[in-house]
Amino acid sequence: MSEKLKAGLNQDDIDDLDNGAIEGDTLEEGEETMDIWEHINELRSRLLKSMLALLATTMLSFAFTQQIIAFLAKPIGGIEKLVSIEMTENMGVFMRVSLLSGLIFAIPFIVYQILAFIVPGLKQSERKWIYLAIPIASVLFLAGVAFANFVMLPTAIPFLVSFLGTPTTPRLSNYINFVTNMLFWIGLAFEAPLVVFILAKLKIVTPKGLLKQWRIAIVIISILAAFISPTVDPINMGLVMLPLFLLYLLSIIFATFAK
Repeated sequence: MSEKLKAGLNQDDIDDLDNGAIEGDTLEEGEETMDIWEHINELRSRLLKSMLALLATTMLSFAFTQQIIAFLAKPIGGIEKLVSIEMTENMGVFMRVSLLSGLIFAIPFIVYQILAFIVPGLKQSERKWIYLAIPIASVLFLAGVAFANFVMLPTAIPFLVSFLGTPTTPRLSNYINFVTNMLFWIGLAFEAPLVVFILAKLKIVTPKGLLKQWRIAIVIISILAAFISPTVDPINMGLVMLPLFLLYLLSIIFATFAK
């Protein structure tokens, strides 16, 4: 409190005002701490709901997991072309495929939980775009899974199996791990336009900035393609790099509409 103001008040008034100011400052700090804990509790609640949803959809997938495994084995000629060596191998494959299937079914709910946590901190004009992200995220992920299953795998698997002309009988676990990794990572990569759109809406990135960094984007895409693709041969890497680069261009278009 300033000395001029204190000069016009008695000592009791000065003490009351000083105590009130201190209590007010303490209350604001307490409210801020409470808000932080409320956000943490809400985040924990939404993560728990997402995990329970994933558990439920995974258990639901148990009913048709065998059919999914048979479908995934088509690019190699059917499940009879695979062998299982270890006693627990079949069970591990069954659980892995069930989990991936459950994740695909749970994606809309999980995305909703993430957005529901973010939306309260956004402006009203920004919220309508966020709500559209739920169906778009599901469609993009499914499009990536479909692209990997119907375009990439039918090309990559025959190439790998017939390489050097040596007869190859893949293990069931190795084959399913390879296929599910491809499906998951390509499906996740197809979410890039949506992620960039949200970042552009939040003013974190701009279309002009993305265009200027296209050389860096190609380097990053090459690294991702080497990580995702089963081999580093030009055919398989090209099959991965091309859609990733097209997704980057699509992301720039999405960022333009985010203005």
